[in-house]
Formats: sequence, C-alpha cells, structure tokens
Amino acid sequence: MKVLIIQTAFTGDVILATPLIEKIHQFYPEASIDFLLKKGNEGLFEQHPLLNKVLIFNKKEGKIRQLFGLIKQIRAEKYDYVINLHRFFSSGLLVAFSGATHKIGFDKNPFSLSYTHKITHIINETGNFVHEIDRNLALIHHMTDTKTVKPKLYPSGKDYEKVKMTEEYVTVAPASVWFTKQFPVHQWIKLINHLPANLAVKLLGGPTDVGLCEEIKSKTTHGNVTVMAGHLNFLESAALIQQANMNFANDSAPLHIASATNAPMAAIFCSTVPAFGFTPVSDESYLIETTENLSCRPCGLHGKKYCPLGHFKCADIEVTEILKTVGLG
Repeated sequence: MKVLIIQTAFTGDVILATPLIEKIHQFYPEASIDFLLKKGNEGLFEQHPLLNKVLIFNKKEGKIRQLFGLIKQIRAEKYDYVINLHRFFSSGLLVAFSGATHKIGFDKNPFSLSYTHKITHIINETGNFVHEIDRNLALIHHMTDTKTVKPKLYPSGKDYEKVKMTEEYVTVAPASVWFTKQFPVHQWIKLINHLPANLAVKLLGGPTDVGLCEEIKSKTTHGNVTVMAGHLNFLESAALIQQANMNFANDSAPLHIASATNAPMAAIFCSTVPAFGFTPVSDESYLIETTENLSCRPCGLHGKKYCPLGHFKCADIEVTEILKTVGLG
C-alpha cells in the first residue's frame, strides 16, 4: 500500500498533518507513506522514522513547471491513496492527475469533483469546537477509526545535544507572519520583565525574526535573555521547546511544535480565536486571550497586516495575569 499525504501550506499546517502519518502507520504498519510539502518545511521531517520519502513543491521558482514535474513524479509512484489536506487549486490539480486509486480531500478544493472520497470542511468562530487535527483525521476515518491522535515530530539525539542547557528556562517566540496575530513588542518586553529572575529566556524564531528578537532583548530589564532566532532549525527548536519550563507563543508554528513534543505551552490569541481549532494540545496547555467582548474579533481566519479599526484592543492582555495563569506570577 502506497500513500501520499499533501499539505503545502504553512509550517504549522504541516505539523497538524502529522497525526495522519501516525494513524495510517498504526493501522497499516507495512504502508509506504510519502509526504508532499512546500519548500522550506522539509526540515520538519529529517530522518522521520515513519516516512519513506518527502516530496518538495518549490512554489517560488517556476510554479507551473514545478506542478507539471510533480504530476509526472506522483503518477510514476503509482500511489494507492493520495490524501490532500490543502484546499486550494495547485494541490487539487496534483490529486486530480495523480492516477491514484483513492483520491481523498476536502470539498472546498476546486478539484474535489475528481475525488473518490471527500468531506465537508468547516471552521467555526463559535459553537461546536473542532480542532484542526480532527478535521484532518476525519479524511481517513473510513480507513482507520475516529479516535484523535496528537501531532508528532522526531528530534534526534544530535538535536537535543545542540540545545542542551544547564539552567532552567522558558522560550518566547514573539513573531508571526501576520501583525494582528502577534502580541506587541512592548507586551513581550513587559512579560519578560515580570518573569522570575532565576529563569533564563530563550527568544525563538527564524532568520527573519532576528531583528525583532534583538529589539526585545535590548529593551528588557531581565538579566538572562538569549536570542536563538536564526540559529536553530525546526527540530533543534523542537528539542529546546520540549525541555523548557514554559513556552510562550502567538497563534503560530511554535505553538504546534510544542504540541508535537508535548511541551508546556501558553498560547496567546490576539485577533484570531481558539474556536478556529488551532489551539495547543500538549498535556499542559494554556489559552491566553482578552477578556473584553470585542465585536470586531475575530477580524479574519489568518490575521491581518494591520488592525482594521486601528486600536488593536485584542492585544490588551495583562501580562501579570498571563504569568499567574501559567504559575509564574
């Protein structure tokens, strides 16, 4: 049995697709499982014990040429199952021309008419809560069962050795692709300033987040802050997060990295809301959001480049209350 899972969206979306790998392997241990993702995310699956192959879609270099090359590659593999978690044109095209016996995905995809099995994709702002993990797993209920499975990443011994610490610490991942998802700089500084002095602070992020982290470090009065943004790959970051006393992040990828290593996580939601289904699932998880009833919140599913109303009140959260909630205040 040969299976291809497709998720070519953001890093967090790929992590939230990993329960399918775990569940398929559980029910079909002899299955050969491949995964197609966007270039830049392949580091998540380095030496993954349950994956046979990782296919890479480089969207930035000749997208049309890449698509036709991937179609050829996918057809040559003769997959029994192609399971598409992505809801947009390019991935749907790959499924439609995959030649797979079973084509599975969400009804929102423009090519869903070509699927042999599809389900309705629903994201709620209020009402019945459904986690993104369970939305994804619903695609294979007919192949497996309806039990949920946590996401999982596999840092190596080398990754743990790289981030080995001799002090107790917390991590802070202050950045987000979207402005309205990001807890403001002055709020992060205030939160770090109120942390216990005996806890070191590790600032996490990618290469593009180094400037933000350096700014936060330069303005905090905490005596032990280290900028690790830009110095760690995905799995090294996962190893660091897993061993932290607490991790703080926006509604962004580091939140899901914590879930994939069952690390403690305090997730701060500004313009987006937990009801969308992208909350942490670690055993020790905290949801942080404004207590004010804002008619403008949420202002969108993915956040925006600026606050549409100009006040950004959804980020007005008392940091002392955050620290009390997680037992550090």
